[in-house]
Amino acid sequence: MTQQNKAYLFAGVAVLMWSTAGSAFKLTLNYLEPAQMLLFASFISAIVLLIIILLQKKWALIRLTTRKQWLDSAVNSFLNPFLYYVILLYAYDILLAQEAMVLNYAWPVILTILSVFMLRQKIGWKSFLAILISFAGIWVIATGGHPLAMQFSNPLGTGLALGSTIIWALFWVNNVRDKRDEVIKLFFNFALGFIYILIYCLVMGKMIIPSGYALAGAAYIGLFEMSLAFFFWLKGLRLSATTAKVSNLIFISPVLSLILIRIFVGEPIQAATAAGLVLILTGIILQRKF
Repeated sequence: MTQQNKAYLFAGVAVLMWSTAGSAFKLTLNYLEPAQMLLFASFISAIVLLIIILLQKKWALIRLTTRKQWLDSAVNSFLNPFLYYVILLYAYDILLAQEAMVLNYAWPVILTILSVFMLRQKIGWKSFLAILISFAGIWVIATGGHPLAMQFSNPLGTGLALGSTIIWALFWVNNVRDKRDEVIKLFFNFALGFIYILIYCLVMGKMIIPSGYALAGAAYIGLFEMSLAFFFWLKGLRLSATTAKVSNLIFISPVLSLILIRIFVGEPIQAATAAGLVLILTGIILQRKF
């Protein structure tokens, strides 16, 4: 197998894992509150990433972490997984799984906007038009397929889903500035994030002993959606001749997610969701070409 084919394989596996996230979130939320789910999932994720670090013999990189890098990790882990996933999971708890999933895929649009202000990047009128197309898709979903009615079908859930994209974009900008090994950064994010979530659950009185189904769902999310998916995706990016060769595979994920949500969660795919997804992805794809 060529190196590029290996890159496609690793990236493809990551995309498949992320495609199951919407279904896994919605099903596990039947047994756990969002913060409780995140507590167990982040713990599993940190353990898995620690094992990967030990297998790759990168423990020395942890010991060499500077005070500034610890501070960077403390900030980033507060953004993700703590704040990002808590907000996103509450959105999943309120909205249909398909609505929360599709709205969450608007994060590249938000990232572009934030990059203008935080990274001083410039965007032309074509990129601006692409952003408007994506926002049209968000508007279609938020209004339940009645964009001219000016009434949101679920303002709180929509606000939470879109709010999570802002948190993710902020995290991504901060993460780009941190030049450490990606697996090391991921481990610190989930290990410190677990501490934030643990404190939150203790303060809010949300500590419980989960049932078998609840623990299985949280473990699945921590193992596949959080830790291994990111690890395989990063490995695919490193092996690929160019980032573009594998990055476009990510557009398969929301389509597969809708299918899996229909099969496992039992939600009929709504016309507004499908139309909104097409507009959001169209805008993102055009934005990449510009």
